[in-house]
Amino acid sequence: MAAKFIIFTACVATALAQYSAPAYKPAYSAPAYSAPKAYAPEPAYAPTPYNFEYSVNDPHTYDVHSQSEYSDGNGYVKGTYSLVEADGSIRTVEYTADDHSGFNAVVKNEGGYKAPSYSAPAYKPTYSAPAYSAPAYSAPAYSAPAYSAPAYKPAYKPAY
Repeated sequence: MAAKFIIFTACVATALAQYSAPAYKPAYSAPAYSAPKAYAPEPAYAPTPYNFEYSVNDPHTYDVHSQSEYSDGNGYVKGTYSLVEADGSIRTVEYTADDHSGFNAVVKNEGGYKAPSYSAPAYKPTYSAPAYSAPAYSAPAYSAPAYSAPAYKPAYKPAY
């Protein structure tokens, strides 16, 4: 049976050897790309100064804050905002920003909850401490071991 299988395999290999693999031919030619175009310059817009202001005072949610800001349109911004913190203090932030100095802010906190002053009471024990004495322990009540410890004697002496 093995001989028949080997003969069959040889016949199939011979039949397939007559045919070569087809050469690869692309269906279309590679596209020709043109050089990239230069980017168009960014349009220069006229300076647009602005000024805005808003405030919120919601007694139901205790949301109280406000903001106002001014810009000259050339990169200089000046503004302030304030809000009521959870402890009742008012945080006010005054800020400026420009291309030279970056963003600068001054934060101020006013009012709020003041923690009560508290001093711990002086410690005064209500009883006298007991006098300490070392515990009186006696020696253990067992006898020494009945065997002697073996003496260590090496079987050889190193030559170095």
